[in-house]
Amino acid sequence: MPNGYLIDSNVLLDVITVDPMWAEWSGAALANAVRGGPTFLNPLIYAEVSAGFDDIRELDERMPAHVLQRAPLPYEAGFLAAKAHLAYRRRGGSRAATLPDFFIGAHALVDDLVLVTRDARQYRTAFPGLQLIDPTPRG
Repeated sequence: MPNGYLIDSNVLLDVITVDPMWAEWSGAALANAVRGGPTFLNPLIYAEVSAGFDDIRELDERMPAHVLQRAPLPYEAGFLAAKAHLAYRRRGGSRAATLPDFFIGAHALVDDLVLVTRDARQYRTAFPGLQLIDPTPRG
């Protein structure tokens, strides 16, 4: 049984901006995670979402800490993120894929959290054991 859910910035941004394509899926995935157990974000996710806000108080109102708990980044996740990023680059990955995405996946893996994301492909490749909730059809 996982320890909770780590909510990726793309899901939070879909809900906050009411993205016409993804708000419904992301809103439902977020609501299910909140009902299913503790939900978390980390400093990287917080930073990615904060770019669209001018006032930290408004940001914190949209992502209340009693709903989205603030989790620290584990050092072990930093090690795994660096290794995943290195493997990605060796496979020919572009520099456009940044280390923070690998850090988010590694954090979820290290803390045994289910990652709720809309962009699972890179996470699946880098962290095969990572539990994901995403909109990708299976079959």
